[in-house]
Amino acid sequence: FGHRFMMDCVVPGGTRAGLEPPVLDSMLRQCDAIERELLVLHAIYDEHAGLQDRFLGTGRVTPQLAAQLGLTGLAGRASGQSADLRCDHAWPPYDQLGVAMASQRSGDVAARVAVRFDEAQESLRLIRALCAGLPGGPVRAEVALPARDAIGAGWVEGWRGEVLVALELGRDGRIRRCHCHDPSWHNWPVLEHAVIGNIVPDFPLINKSFNLSYSGHDI
Repeated sequence: FGHRFMMDCVVPGGTRAGLEPPVLDSMLRQCDAIERELLVLHAIYDEHAGLQDRFLGTGRVTPQLAAQLGLTGLAGRASGQSADLRCDHAWPPYDQLGVAMASQRSGDVAARVAVRFDEAQESLRLIRALCAGLPGGPVRAEVALPARDAIGAGWVEGWRGEVLVALELGRDGRIRRCHCHDPSWHNWPVLEHAVIGNIVPDFPLINKSFNLSYSGHDI
C-alpha cells in the first residue's frame, strides 16, 4: 500500500488503491519467508528446556481473574477467554474464512507465547486466502453523509484484541465526538496482577508477553 501504517490508504468507503497481481505475488512470497522463519523459531523454542522452564508459571493470570478484569485479545485467549470477533461475529470476509481461534488456559508467559505462535501461523493462512480470493471491481464506494445527527460504531479484532471506535456526526457532516477504545485500556491493569509474586528480573518478560500499547491506553 506504500505505507506500513496504511496512512491515507484506508478511506471511508474502501481504499484509495487496489492490489495488483505483482503486489499480491510479493505478499505471498513474504508470507513464505515469514513462515520459514517462524518454524525455525518455534523449533528452537520447543527444544530449549531452559527457556520453557523460565516461561512456565511466570506472570500467571487465571481464567477467573481474566474474566473478572475483562482481559481481552491474545492475552485473554491465553487465560481461557474464548473471545475473538472474527469467530464470534464473523462478518465478511471472515464468514468465509473459518478463522481458527487459538487458546490456552494456563495464563502464564508460556501460554501467551503458544497463542502467539498459533495466531501467527493462522494469520499467514488468512493472508494467503485473502490474496487468492480478492474480488475484482472498484475498491471504493461513495459514502453519502446523513442529513441529520448520526451515531455509528466500528468493532474489529486487532492483533492485541478488540478495537472499538464510536463516532458521532452533526447535521453538517462534521465529527462532533469520536471515541477510540484500544484493548490495552483493558489489559494494562491486569499486568499489575500478573507480576505479583514474581521476581524483579521477570518483569520485562511478563510485560513483553502482554505487549501492550502506552498510547493505546492514553487515548
